[in-house]
Amino acid sequence: MPPASELDESPELEASLAIARDWIADLMERLDWRERNTAYRVFIATLHALRDSLPRDVATHLGVALPALLRGLYFEGWSYSSHSGAANTRDAFLARVHEGVRRDPAVDPEQAARGVFALLTDRLPAPDVENARAATPAALRLLWPD
Repeated sequence: MPPASELDESPELEASLAIARDWIADLMERLDWRERNTAYRVFIATLHALRDSLPRDVATHLGVALPALLRGLYFEGWSYSSHSGAANTRDAFLARVHEGVRRDPAVDPEQAARGVFALLTDRLPAPDVENARAATPAALRLLWPD
């Protein structure tokens, strides 16, 4: 493993961090939030809830479309073989998002999820988004932008 000083100078790492920061800053702007940590937590919670609501193949395909660092966060803790599709109802999905921000009363999980879905729509290739939207359970499709 390279020494820490070499990792600090890694252009690939710096680029991945810059992309992740840019996505979170974009989400903060969409939601009119100032708290980066809350935006990060809601982003990850929404990605995980979305991932777990999709069929395995679609969930995998969507994750692969994400930038490298975000892809790792998306797949964190997930097992392809034990994928259950646990977040298939609107209430279960929004509860997962809200749990991700420790049930912060200042966070509207539906508004947050809509912000993340809009971010994905604007930043990922249209075919990947359309594939995910089509595979999203009907009870959740209204969270995607028109």
